[in-house]
Amino acid sequence: MKYKFIQIIGFLSLFLSCDNSKQLTKIETQNISVNAELASNAAVDAYMEPYKTHVESAMNTVISYAPKTHSKKNGQYNTALGNMMADAVMELSNPVFKSRTGKNLDMVLLNHGGIRSILSKGDVTNKTAFGIMPFENSVVVTALKGSVVLELASYLKDFGKAHPISGLEIVLNADLTFQSILINGQEIEPSKTYYVATNDYLYKGGDRMDFFKKSDTLYDLNYKIRNVLIDYFTKYDTINPTKDQRFIKLKN
Repeated sequence: MKYKFIQIIGFLSLFLSCDNSKQLTKIETQNISVNAELASNAAVDAYMEPYKTHVESAMNTVISYAPKTHSKKNGQYNTALGNMMADAVMELSNPVFKSRTGKNLDMVLLNHGGIRSILSKGDVTNKTAFGIMPFENSVVVTALKGSVVLELASYLKDFGKAHPISGLEIVLNADLTFQSILINGQEIEPSKTYYVATNDYLYKGGDRMDFFKKSDTLYDLNYKIRNVLIDYFTKYDTINPTKDQRFIKLKN
């Protein structure tokens, strides 16, 4: 990785030193395999050490505590870890959205595959947030008609995994028909506009969430999901999420 960094710096230096009035006609490159056989450069190591120490210190700073370990695999329709992520986005993004638009979020939808690690029992650090959410995805808000939210609910039923949701409540009958679909405890009105927070990857159709394409309204909060987690962990000294009744299937 150090040599990749050196190559990047070298390329940037070359680019910035070029006269912009001249046309670059030829670039010669060389592939250098990075492996254990490459000797360490003591000068580079010494130069990078303070930055490395600073980053490691920041990443390992304890910001909260988790009494239990939580995994995205612990639940079919909703999980404690997924619920925490969706609730964190709802809680911390809504004030940002309201300050800019005067409106409130109605629900949050994230993706099961976006959770990349467990929440381990013990100290919670900045590194924990990076582990759970290593991607650069940001919170975006879109306006969906209630009829489209009903399509969203059908997608969640058919998907069969616990996509994190908040504000939305779904109860399935034993035969997988819907008993109820609620937003903020109320039945969904097909013609009403609901404000749904998600991430930019899903808004663009990731995980086949094509229903988002039916909206032409987008608010980018410039708030990374990972930063939401860091702020949430910092806000609460103990992180103890729970699996609840927000998305369940009845046995009979």
